[in-house]
Amino acid sequence: MGAAADGPPATYLFFVDPTPPGVTCMQYHLGILTAALGSEEKAKAAIIYNYKNVVSGFSARVTPAELEAIKKQPHVNRALPSATLQLMSSNFDGVS
Repeated sequence: MGAAADGPPATYLFFVDPTPPGVTCMQYHLGILTAALGSEEKAKAAIIYNYKNVVSGFSARVTPAELEAIKKQPHVNRALPSATLQLMSSNFDGVS
């Protein structure tokens, strides 16, 4: 199934189990993506950023079918679409 039939790619945030000892977060996240996408090349092309300090996870640009494959991985806890929010006002009762 090609990208045209699958739908356009979008950016998602994936929250995963903590990185195991002795493995870098990049290796861990690429491993999860490689298992879901079928190749390390696809995984490296999809991944945008690794999160490790406050949460364990990564952001990646994937198609709807790839999203479903990633969500089925045992170490993936949650997937959320990435969104940019706009501040409606910078005036909070005189506090700036």
